[in-house]
Amino acid sequence: MVDPRGFLKVRDRELPPRRPVPLRLMDWREVHEKQSQDQLQRQAGRCMDCGIPFCHNACPLGNLIPEWNDLVSRGDMHEAIERLHATNNFPEFTGKLCPAPCESACVLGINQPPVTIKQVEVMIAETAAENGWLEPRPPERLTGKTVAVVGSGPAGLAAAQQLTRAGHTVAVYERDDKVGGLMRYGIPEFKMERSVLDRRLAQMEAEGTRFRPGVDIGTDITGEQLRERYDAVVVATGATQWRDVDLPGRDLDGVHQAMQYLPPTNRVAVGEPRPDDYIDAAGLDVVVVGGGDTGSDCYGTALRQGARSVTQLDIYPKAPGERSENEPWPTVPKVFSVSSSHEEGGQRRFSASTQALVGDEHGRVKALRIVEVRKVDGVWTPVEGTEQDLPAQLVLLAIGFTGPEQGDLVHQLGLSADERTRFTRTPGYATGTPGVFVAGDAGRGQSLIVWAIAEGRACAAAVDEYLMGDTALPAPVRADAAPLTA
Repeated sequence: MVDPRGFLKVRDRELPPRRPVPLRLMDWREVHEKQSQDQLQRQAGRCMDCGIPFCHNACPLGNLIPEWNDLVSRGDMHEAIERLHATNNFPEFTGKLCPAPCESACVLGINQPPVTIKQVEVMIAETAAENGWLEPRPPERLTGKTVAVVGSGPAGLAAAQQLTRAGHTVAVYERDDKVGGLMRYGIPEFKMERSVLDRRLAQMEAEGTRFRPGVDIGTDITGEQLRERYDAVVVATGATQWRDVDLPGRDLDGVHQAMQYLPPTNRVAVGEPRPDDYIDAAGLDVVVVGGGDTGSDCYGTALRQGARSVTQLDIYPKAPGERSENEPWPTVPKVFSVSSSHEEGGQRRFSASTQALVGDEHGRVKALRIVEVRKVDGVWTPVEGTEQDLPAQLVLLAIGFTGPEQGDLVHQLGLSADERTRFTRTPGYATGTPGVFVAGDAGRGQSLIVWAIAEGRACAAAVDEYLMGDTALPAPVRADAAPLTA
């Protein structure tokens, strides 16, 4: 450690400033400004280099957090990216998009604000990109084995890069016109710019990974054909089947799923032509149903489109500002948080349940009927006299996903699903069909990006062992591993 008393000398948690709200609402660029190197080193120097670093326990990747915090505090950014890459293929993805369970488990967080682990991670990756340190690492020799990866989200990309570097010939299939899964069109540009994704894809192509966008496996190529063509198949299609509501007025015009709204909007944000299914919130009263990250993404997107008003509904009560007694360290607590989108305008309503969607004479939504709820004996119960109608000409449903889509591919590859529609697999990611493996949200269910990358890496190790008899690839998590908190 540069200074073993660093956490005593620097007690404040400092993050880089966000761009002014009026300015960032005029564009789609990322909201954060760049952090100064001096501030970054001070914050990294707060790491206590604990004897038992609980941040490791909370991170399914097993990121070597105390090691690269120490290197950053010394100013050795080149060695820091080497240690970061030892466990994480895409640290800028997790640094920008992961909710950082590692920070909830930071030992310093017992009685001080935790180390800014996520920010240190992303600055290591950004510095590496600026200095040309994200060099391709092609294999020294080829094995002659071939692998197909179905799906190009974080799990699929992590598995593909690991297997390519092990010497296998890997092709990644993506049904969209460009590679990246939800990171391409599901995540708004103001959270992670597409250039961040593209530079990693360029690295992977230089290493030998082959990308096949615009191919719908199960339709354009059958599962049987895929198995005949490749020695192994990794299914990493994600959990993209959205959860719907069964309410009066659900079929009204102007009621859409979040993932019907965000992708076409994100296409326009990066300069692509406006698609026919583009949904414009300009001048409308927008209500977002769902209090999670996807709802927040819709919130910030509608504000940038020029919505007249934006309201986000959360059925849960407003969380406390600090960790509660029944969520002790090092579990991940439910605390009140304010995303960058929430800073930009609009309002949030808690303990609010949707009762019906109200339409006008033209069959278009004009209001959302809500009521305040409380949990009584485990059941959400309306509070008498609290019913009201919120004006809404656009309603966006952001209430999560139920699991992977159950299309033709499931039958063609002989996959089976559990009661939550997740594809079943062994702790070693293998399915009941020889040579077919499942990684990421398709097997785990809707989860965090850090879990997707960890599963992609571990699944790659399982595939490598299947093909070669043994493997030297790391396997950070089993398929049945549970997070620190469910």
